[in-house]
Amino acid sequence: MSIDTDQPPARRSDATRAAILEAARARFAAEGFRKATIRAIAADAAIDPSMVMRYFGSKDGLFAAAVDVRLELPDLASAEPSSLGELLVRRFLAIWEDQPDNKVLVILLRSSITDETVSERFRQIFTEQVLPAVLRFGDPADAQRRGGLIVTQMLGLALCRYVLELPPVVGLTRDQIIADIAPTLQRYLTSSPS
Repeated sequence: MSIDTDQPPARRSDATRAAILEAARARFAAEGFRKATIRAIAADAAIDPSMVMRYFGSKDGLFAAAVDVRLELPDLASAEPSSLGELLVRRFLAIWEDQPDNKVLVILLRSSITDETVSERFRQIFTEQVLPAVLRFGDPADAQRRGGLIVTQMLGLALCRYVLELPPVVGLTRDQIIADIAPTLQRYLTSSPS
């Protein structure tokens, strides 16, 4: 039996950090940011609470790391102009349905209504990741409105399909969602202010 020496052994600190993040995501999903405590998260990760502080500095630091969302939106500038809405819907579905664990997004969505810290994280994702994609098209002065409308469409879908699990929305196939929603996103991306 040969041992693979090309891969360094997993560091204990990496495993501890991963355990803390997994416990934090589960606790934030179940209780929200405000109710979740460092002590409870540490207990779930089977470590001392001081270790959580050592790795993340504060509850806010832990939350930021636990809900680090990278949408990785497609490069719309190089896409066929008539396919922009479809590309966004496809990416959205991939984020929610093709990743093995979409718990981070569920945490954000469930908690955003009642927790200002979570709402602020949504606003950061909008400003840092969604708005730059929207700015490439249409009137830049109108990008905030158009980007906001895109987010309302996609978060409404996420809420109904993945959190509330409304049967008619859950029952839609990917092709049906793309056919129904892509034209709306296309219009939001390319419309002018009225």
